[in-house]
Amino acid sequence: MSDAPDATPVYSYLGPIGTFTWEALRQVPEAAGATWRSVSNVGEALDDVTAGRSVGAMIAIENSVEGGVSATQDALATVPGLRIIGEYLVPVNFVLVARPGVRLEDVRVVSAHPVAYAQCRHYLESALPDHGHIPAPSNVAAAAGLLENDLAQAAVAPPGITDHHALEVLAEQIGDNPNAVTRFALVSRSLAIPERTGADKTSIIAELPDDAPGRLLEMLEQFATRGVNMSLLESRPIGDALGRYRFVIDLDGHIHDERVADALLGLRRFSPKVIFLGSYPRADKRQVEFVQEYGDEVFADARDWLRSILSGEPEA
Repeated sequence: MSDAPDATPVYSYLGPIGTFTWEALRQVPEAAGATWRSVSNVGEALDDVTAGRSVGAMIAIENSVEGGVSATQDALATVPGLRIIGEYLVPVNFVLVARPGVRLEDVRVVSAHPVAYAQCRHYLESALPDHGHIPAPSNVAAAAGLLENDLAQAAVAPPGITDHHALEVLAEQIGDNPNAVTRFALVSRSLAIPERTGADKTSIIAELPDDAPGRLLEMLEQFATRGVNMSLLESRPIGDALGRYRFVIDLDGHIHDERVADALLGLRRFSPKVIFLGSYPRADKRQVEFVQEYGDEVFADARDWLRSILSGEPEA
């Protein structure tokens, strides 16, 4: 990618065209008119960003059914210099597609991305109790593969796949949970923090100092004692020894909120490693609620009180 100021910006996404990641990138106003680079996995997308080939990468970070996406969480913990600058929600449902002329009773093997397959298991086990499964790198790749080989007779794919490939729909709305949603994050190298909106989220990754009893409780108290709610808390193995974990945490609020900033200071004093992934507007635009005793002015008053004591000012 050219470094010239007028060069067309590039965004990376898990492709090809038609994936849920592609749908998420369509929600980014800055991506309109930009070049979209299709990649095969999260690692490749983040490599594009760190190498400067892309200004941003859209990656799946959490699913309402399956929870956090472990590949994304691990990559964000190990690839330095990345920031989340926005989040986007995409409703997730699936259709079962096949080559023209293939009937449901002809299906013996189904191609599907592992996450999609898990979310359609009830339907597949009911409609195709004896089927086999071939994992695919993406939902669209599963469908496209039907036209490239005969290893599978059907594929789990996103709605609208027939707009891009000459396939027929065998069944619609096959997802086990009709309300399933996947949360995507737009990741970049920009260190600029989006402005506080009042409907914000802050993402971090933290490690415990050791495995002494009560250490996890001590970490959680950094947030509880400052009135900061956690909307996500998941553990991932660090990988250097059994029993060693890092924690992926989403906080309600912005780093410019006094309660969040103070909690992060406390966490940094406690934890040997804290990775700040970013503060950014919530995709659902829901205003963050908090107890007024943890409002910005309370923290400001406490600092002023301490400053007056240290400076020798007489108490009012």
